[in-house]
Amino acid sequence: MTQSIFGFAPVLFWIILTIILALIELLTMGLSTIWFAIGCLCACFMAMLGFSLGIQVVVFFIVSILTLVLVRPFSLKYLNNRITKTNIDSMIGRKVIVNKEVNNIKETGSANIDGTTWNLRSLSGEDIAAGETVVISKVEGNRLIVERDKINTNNI
Repeated sequence: MTQSIFGFAPVLFWIILTIILALIELLTMGLSTIWFAIGCLCACFMAMLGFSLGIQVVVFFIVSILTLVLVRPFSLKYLNNRITKTNIDSMIGRKVIVNKEVNNIKETGSANIDGTTWNLRSLSGEDIAAGETVVISKVEGNRLIVERDKINTNNI
C-alpha cells in the first residue's frame, strides 16, 4: 500500500504544492517561494520513482534550502540590477552644483535639478560653497542631503 499525505497520493500532493507555491511566486514576484516549489518538484520526482515519504521530505528540504541559499543571492543581484530607479530614488547618487551656500545651522542651501529648486543640507554638517559639485546621499522630505563630490569638485 502506498503512503499518503493528508489523504493524497504523494505525487499528487507534491504537484499541488508545487503549483500553489509557483502561483504565490507569480503573484508576489519576491523570489521567496519559488525555491520551495523547486524542492516540491524534486520531491515529486522521488515519489514517482517510488522512494519513501521520508526520503521525499528530506529531498524537499535539502533542495529548497540549497536553492534558497545558493541561487537566490545570484538571482537577486542579476534581476534587481535591471530595475530602473524612479522618482526620489533616482536622485540618490546624482551630482549637482550648489546654487546657494549650504549651511545646516542657517538652514540654507539649494540647487536646481531638472527645473526644480531643491533645499540642500550637508551630510557631514560642513558648509558647502555655491558653485561646488555635490553628490546626493539621501532624501529627507523636501531636502536633499548632500556631500562634496570627492572625485570631481567642479564638473558634473
